[in-house]
Amino acid sequence: MTKLTKAARDALPVADFAEPDIRAYPIEDKAHARDAKARASAAVHTGRMTQAEADRIDRLADAVLAKPNVP
Repeated sequence: MTKLTKAARDALPVADFAEPDIRAYPIEDKAHARDAKARASAAVHTGRMTQAEADRIDRLADAVLAKPNVP
């Protein structure tokens, strides 16, 4: 997974985030999509996120993972 600098993260379009309202969980590539799924799962287990929120992140990340042309 490539490291996102602040400038690179700020330059990402809102559509590249699983939580676009707060620009959280970037999913611009497959590595970040897998990481978003893992972090959402961890957040549910620690009580910081509902299962419904994690399911939404999983759906968006799964869509990125299913695309053959995304690195």
